[in-house]
Amino acid sequence: MDLKGFRISTIIVVIALLVISLYAITEVTYFSAKNNAEPDNVTVPIVSVPAIGVNEKINNVSISQGVYHDEESYAPTKGDVVLFGHRTLQGSPFLRLNELKKGDIVTLQWPGIGTVNYTIKSSEIVPATYHLQLNESHVNDVNHQDVYLITCHPVGSSAERLIYIGELSSINPEGSVETPSTWYMPWLLTGIFFLFGLAITYLFRDKGDTKINQWIILATVIILTLFMVYLILFPGSSQFWADNLGWLNSLIGAN
Repeated sequence: MDLKGFRISTIIVVIALLVISLYAITEVTYFSAKNNAEPDNVTVPIVSVPAIGVNEKINNVSISQGVYHDEESYAPTKGDVVLFGHRTLQGSPFLRLNELKKGDIVTLQWPGIGTVNYTIKSSEIVPATYHLQLNESHVNDVNHQDVYLITCHPVGSSAERLIYIGELSSINPEGSVETPSTWYMPWLLTGIFFLFGLAITYLFRDKGDTKINQWIILATVIILTLFMVYLILFPGSSQFWADNLGWLNSLIGAN
């Protein structure tokens, strides 16, 4: 390969694409694994918070698979419900949690129970080491039950926890909310990355006869895009990629 005309700036562009791709790969893997774990024809609990655009399936496996129902809490109408969600990466279901206001509604659609509405009454910020103590007197008392929505605080950091608390306000055994579907998300994210890469390739195109820099950048974009397609078809754990982004977050002071 003739390296005549090669520019050092090309290395910087390639490194930048690799860094951006790490974030994209984390999200692609997250949605791909989630779609495989939650087929559309399976009935699962759903949390809906219209005020901040949340409509998510609830799992009891891990926060890395979306909104997680703490196994030490209860189902709606049985006691207090505790839900965890990431604020950054892995779908970021609780990214806008801080925008909730007193009086906003949180709806839980729960198989075998129906639709349960909660009204936000308070919020607090606590250290990451904080251990939530549920009120055991609320067990089976539908007149005094709460939902806790918990995420990291501030955005991009895990130093503290942001907690919003809602009080049970109504129960509708026949009610329902629209079941969310995210089948298209990994393909959409991959497509956006590919188009972004093509735009970068064009912006950093070579002047004159040499095309070496343009071809290097384009090859990087194509390889990373194909890797994302592979992860859509054969998804692994998004937590692996999220954990390996820790060093990058440390560099920018986000931890």
